Amino acid sequence: MKSKLFFLGAAGMLFFQTGFGQTRPNIIIILADDAGNADFGFQGCKDLPTPNIDAIAKDGVIFRDAHVSSTVSAPSRAGLMTGRYQQRFGFECNDGNGYTGLNTSETFIAGELKKAGYATAAFGKWHLGEKETQHPNQRGFDYFYGFIAGSRSYFYRPDKDDKPGNKNQLLENDKPVRFDGYLTDVLAEKAVSFIHSHQKKPFFIYWAPNAVHTPLEATSEDLQRFSGHPRQKLAAMTYALDRGVGKIVSKLKASGLYNNTLIFFLSDNGGAHNNQSSNLPLKGFKGNEYEGGHRVPFVVSWPAKIQGNRHFDGLSSSLDIFPSCLEAAGKLAHTGKPLDGVSLIPYLTGASEGSPHEQLFWRKDQDASARVGDFKLIRVNQLGFRMYNLKNNLQETEDLSQKQPEQFEKMKKNMQQWESHMMKPLWTEGAVWDTITLMIHDDLFHNRDVRVKEPQQLKKFNK
Repeated sequence: MKSKLFFLGAAGMLFFQTGFGQTRPNIIIILADDAGNADFGFQGCKDLPTPNIDAIAKDGVIFRDAHVSSTVSAPSRAGLMTGRYQQRFGFECNDGNGYTGLNTSETFIAGELKKAGYATAAFGKWHLGEKETQHPNQRGFDYFYGFIAGSRSYFYRPDKDDKPGNKNQLLENDKPVRFDGYLTDVLAEKAVSFIHSHQKKPFFIYWAPNAVHTPLEATSEDLQRFSGHPRQKLAAMTYALDRGVGKIVSKLKASGLYNNTLIFFLSDNGGAHNNQSSNLPLKGFKGNEYEGGHRVPFVVSWPAKIQGNRHFDGLSSSLDIFPSCLEAAGKLAHTGKPLDGVSLIPYLTGASEGSPHEQLFWRKDQDASARVGDFKLIRVNQLGFRMYNLKNNLQETEDLSQKQPEQFEKMKKNMQQWESHMMKPLWTEGAVWDTITLMIHDDLFHNRDVRVKEPQQLKKFNK
């Protein structure tokens, strides 16, 4: 599958001839939580202002066929952090029955960059394991300011999330801390402080706020700003997310570091059904195998080395972030297990043409999908298969499994070959969520409105 970089401005190619300089870049991964594919200005959104994130997109390259490795948070983060399909080590579901977290034998981006002399920090949501050996400080991060679990309030809650011993409580390294204000703002301020203290050596920041995951909480000022908005709470939360990004970028620019900072911006999965997000025109949402579950907004910016104001149509994955970081940091040799991602840097500098991937795969317990070229295959246990041509039918409404049997058999074979190298999930999300996910896919398979999205909605079908 051929792929092209499209220049949206009068971009020259001189920088491609200069090669990489000797100064290693700072690296920042900005990972939004449950953000909709259509909910940023650079993705065409009109009702949620995101000027700071859009400015990064203008300075960088927008990936139009970018995906995360899972449709839900925890396994998606496991894939991003290791550069490997998380199914290789049994981490393919959100925490549920028998949850053990990420195997410590896996190598993290932070550990590799730390060995190379980078100062490393993680801010915000972790969701990769609750044991002491799985703590960010034990996985390559010099500094951690965030929470271990999958969600929490955006305000300090000593009677709930911040109650002593609660896995949701905010930590600075391994110590519980009190915070004042709105958490998204606090996480940005902490990142700014880290940048200020580490300007003389390259740094790696994993900035992963819980915005815009539920609960839908915002400051009274931000809510007032969007009074009367049909998506008021999401608009206010997105505005705070964008404000936080703006604070980080402003600090980089004030410190003279912005041009030589490699920034990745993306969401951990598709927009959720319960946070007012939009994935249009994509079908589906967080947790299912349709494009709305795993195709995400994705931007890469590095003004000193990569020409901005462009878009890239090649099939790409969050798995590619790890090897891209290694190459940008000086073509570091990876000391862990083989990676499934590939470096995006050659595709962004013009050294390589085409698409980073000809095929990608997803699986979460009872459901799986495969992408081969323009074709997409979805398999759900108890339901069977659907196959779509995304080039002609991005909305995934026309099933081609019976109309193109040769392509259908090829897709099934490729999926089977991939699965033969994966292990069974070490835990699942449980019978209730398995039932809900099955019903969601049944409705999407038949192009119907989704009937059940939450456990409480399931009750009326069990009477």
